[in-house]
Amino acid sequence: MRVLALGERAFVAGFRLAGVSGLEVEDPTQVLRTVTKLAKEKDVAIVLLSDRIAKPIRSYLNELRAKNPWPLIYELPSPGSKQEKIEYRGMLKQILGVGT
Repeated sequence: MRVLALGERAFVAGFRLAGVSGLEVEDPTQVLRTVTKLAKEKDVAIVLLSDRIAKPIRSYLNELRAKNPWPLIYELPSPGSKQEKIEYRGMLKQILGVGT
């Protein structure tokens, strides 16, 4: 099973140094297309996304998470980004379709 990092150059470079494959992407639309494609591949277990690139498309990512529990799509802080409090309860409700 593969782990793949998607995001800006510095984000991906950090993961490459740790031995994780990565794709440099700058456009959130491109990320969404790539993640949708990766969801169909059986050998990808985890997709790590830069929070900067994932934030504008978070609702679409949550829909994708709801439809495809595999791969795990996880957002991580980009180098230099400010810490953001994420409302996991609201995200989980959106993914499960509860109270929307």
